Parts: sequence; C-alpha cells; structure tokens
Amino acid sequence: MIDFWKTFLQSQGAAIEDGTVLHYGDPAAERTAATDGTIVADLSQLGVIALRGEDTATFLQGQLTNDVRTLHADGAQWSGYCSPKGRLLGNFLMWRQGEDYCLQLSGDILPGVLKRLSMFIMRAKVQGRDASVENVRLAVAGKQALAAVTAAMGAVPDTAMHAIAGEAGQVIRVGDDKFVLSIAPERAAAVWLALRESATPVGAPVWDWLRLNAGIPMIVAATQEQFVPQMVNLEVIGGVSFQKGCYPGQEIVARSQYLGKLKRRMFLAHVDAEAAPGDPLYSLDMAGQATGTVVNAAPAPTGGFDVLAVAQVESATTQTLHLKAADGAALSLKPLPYALPE
Repeated sequence: MIDFWKTFLQSQGAAIEDGTVLHYGDPAAERTAATDGTIVADLSQLGVIALRGEDTATFLQGQLTNDVRTLHADGAQWSGYCSPKGRLLGNFLMWRQGEDYCLQLSGDILPGVLKRLSMFIMRAKVQGRDASVENVRLAVAGKQALAAVTAAMGAVPDTAMHAIAGEAGQVIRVGDDKFVLSIAPERAAAVWLALRESATPVGAPVWDWLRLNAGIPMIVAATQEQFVPQMVNLEVIGGVSFQKGCYPGQEIVARSQYLGKLKRRMFLAHVDAEAAPGDPLYSLDMAGQATGTVVNAAPAPTGGFDVLAVAQVESATTQTLHLKAADGAALSLKPLPYALPE
C-alpha cells in the first residue's frame, strides 16, 4: 500500500493490517451496505503485474489461458496462468493502461507469478514489473455505482469487460454494477471523496463477498496448483480461449474441455462457520476422503460465511458437503449468477 494513501485512508476511519483495509469501524454495517446500497473498497491487498514492450502481446499469448490478441485498449479480460500440468498458478483481471498490460491478482502470489513469467521472457522485448503501488485501485459496486463512478471519473464503459481511460486513470467495468478503478496517485483522494458522496467505504472482506457471489474466483497461495481452469468455472466467465495457440498446460485444459464430463466444478454456498481458502470439504459418499476444497470465503451479511468451493459434481448435487470434517458444518448451495455447462 502506498504510504500517503494508507495515511489518507486511516484519516477516513480505515483499520489497516498488512496493507489490507479490514473495515471502517462497523463491519456488520458495511456488509449490510453491500446488499442494498453502494460501496467503495480499496484494493491494495491485490497486486498488479505490469508488462510492456513491443513483444508483450505475443509473449502473454504464449503464457495465459485467454486470447491476449483480442485485448484492445478499451477491453478487459479474465485470464489464468497454468503450470505444465494445467493447474492454475494464478488468475487475473487484465486491462491495458498506457503502454502496460496490467494483470491484477492476489497479492500473496504476485512475487512467485512474476518470477515465473520473467523466466520465460528470455530474449523477447518485454519488461515485467510489480506495479502494485504505482496507482491507487478501488472497487465500486451497487445500485448507484454507475452514477458515482461517472461523477468521480468523468466517463464509464457502456458494457461489462470494457475499459476507458480518463484524466484521473482507468475505469474497468467488471459487471453491470461493478467497477475497478486504477487511479493516478495525485488524483486518488479527490476521486475517493467524490465517491463518498454516494458510496459507503468498506473493507476488503466485503469486496471479497461481492466478488465471490458474482462467481468470480481468485487463486491465492493456499490454492495454487490445485485446479484446472474449468474446475473454477474460468471458461464460463470468459477466461479461457479454446481457439488460441499453445500455452503452459494447454493440452490438459483442452482435454478437460472435450474429453468426457468434468467431474469437479465450482459451486457457491453458505456455511454457518468460519471458512478459509484451502479448507477441505467432505461428504458421506467419499468414505473419509476429501470431496472438495474452499476456493474463496468471506463473511456473509446474515452471519456465517459464503464460499466458492470446488467439489465433485456428484457429491455436491446428491450429498451434503461438510466443512473440514465429515461431521463439520454443513454447506448449503446457493445459485450461481451464471449457468454451468451440462
């Protein structure tokens, strides 16, 4: 987190720990605001890898799951980065800002992902760097998000997964009522105060709750190399191209798509217990073996936790999933905001 920005947010009432805004004094009220109001959240807990140079598009095309050639200056993409075994090392929200291709990901995995990407640059004309503190990034969501972002930033994209550049920075629309802003540091305080006119400041857990209820996964250190992209529904949200060329793990990702029915999928659920990424899930049909894993978790407004969880489809649809043990807290499935393939 940028030092001056940390000081500013603390002046606004933020409780900050290890670069993450936890809350602004009343976490329960913040969760309520996320259900029926408009919120603004700092995203300093997330990292940004920026790459530039004349070979950047070609380089990323050979590394990531999505078709980087289609990422134009006014676009945005979900994408993933796989091991040779087709397991996700990380996933990203991608956009272009000036000369840079920006990859936003969980901050705890950024150093390792950047190091691995850099290993394969070799002689390509590409420079990669940690750009996490070069801009202030905010998320805005809710009923008045469109009006709030328009007032604060001057313009917004007309449709989701598009971006627009303005004097204050970049606006990336990630849903009908959800926006990510990448703001020049000198403009950040003014943008924040403008957003505050109609948006309630919330901590990172509230944005996590909104994101996971939108069915958008985030790979963190506890879940690296556990899932092929389809297990976390990455292809459903547009994060995988099956028409592009090769990338690490591509053959396994393609095989998962075309050879037989996928046995594991990501589900949205609620549990009346505390949950965390990497927690195992159990069901009676698996004879003591784990049937799934929590991908992401966040406190729910009504109590307990909402989770994204990858599980055996058969177990999730015919049995009750339990957290951490066969007799652990039971998960109740919730509908995802999109349909899964048959």
